[in-house]
Amino acid sequence: MLRYLLSRLITFVPTFIGVTLISFAFIRVLPGDPIIVMAGERGLTQERYEELVQRFGFDQPLWQQFWDYLTGVVQGDLGNSFVTNRPVWDEFFTLFPATLELSLCAIIFAMVLGIPAGVIAAVYRGKFFDRALMSTALVGYSMPIFWWALLLIIVFSGWLGWTPVSGRIGLLYYFDDVTGFMLIDSLLSGQDGAFGSAVQHLILPSIVLGTIPLAVIARQTRSAMLEVLSEDYIRTARAKGLSSGRVNGLHALRNAMIPVITVIGLSVGTLMAGAILTETIFSWPGIGKWMVDSIFRRDYPVVQGGLLLIALIVMLVNLTVDVLYGLINPKIRKR
Repeated sequence: MLRYLLSRLITFVPTFIGVTLISFAFIRVLPGDPIIVMAGERGLTQERYEELVQRFGFDQPLWQQFWDYLTGVVQGDLGNSFVTNRPVWDEFFTLFPATLELSLCAIIFAMVLGIPAGVIAAVYRGKFFDRALMSTALVGYSMPIFWWALLLIIVFSGWLGWTPVSGRIGLLYYFDDVTGFMLIDSLLSGQDGAFGSAVQHLILPSIVLGTIPLAVIARQTRSAMLEVLSEDYIRTARAKGLSSGRVNGLHALRNAMIPVITVIGLSVGTLMAGAILTETIFSWPGIGKWMVDSIFRRDYPVVQGGLLLIALIVMLVNLTVDVLYGLINPKIRKR
């Protein structure tokens, strides 16, 4: 097991360096001068322009800028925002609970619907339920996030008026930010209707963000269930007279969950990528919207640090999934 863990950690290092290089290069290929974007064209003299260029290190060669950036990252310094002058660490972890709350609700939504859908499709293989559920999953996987979000807003917020359009909670409610999770803080506040308002604001973003993982989980569950249902011990269980519910739910699903758990862990990358569009559309004050705003403002430290931290979270989740998979299935450790 130690050898398996070391092999995964060895691949972690070059991946981290590669992500650091990509995050450094990404913002620099965008058109526009960051100094002019930050300071504005009006009132920006040549002397002031040169002062800001020197202050932010843009007069240095690119390799020197990257080396300084990499050195700071290794020391845990991601720099300060050009706009707010706050450390990138502080801004990230101030906004991260909002993204984490949305992502957790989205993955719970995907699991609650995706796993039963996959099981039903496998049990009724080739029949109406199988075709209907898998066709729906394919449509959900292929549907652009921005189009799906706008469609839900038009129907449920515009026509029916059931859900809010944007934000995390109604403007009538105000309370201290204790945990950063609006569902928990609204309960702790004790204000009537606060928790209900927080739930209403979470519904549409969670559905939009969880649609693609739902489709992936449903298809993976179906595939794993079909493989398990063809095993000899399943036929033996049925020959003993066990009910279909016990065979499918206890024996088959338990063994089919190993690859499904892996897919759920790998869906973190999908959630992080989807959160950028979802949070922008729903004005959700999380990491995704923060990143989009920083790109438009050419806030180099925020974009670099945000991309790096998001990638680091995805890498750590994937590493954890690999390790857990190795613990569950000893054959993986021997590869």
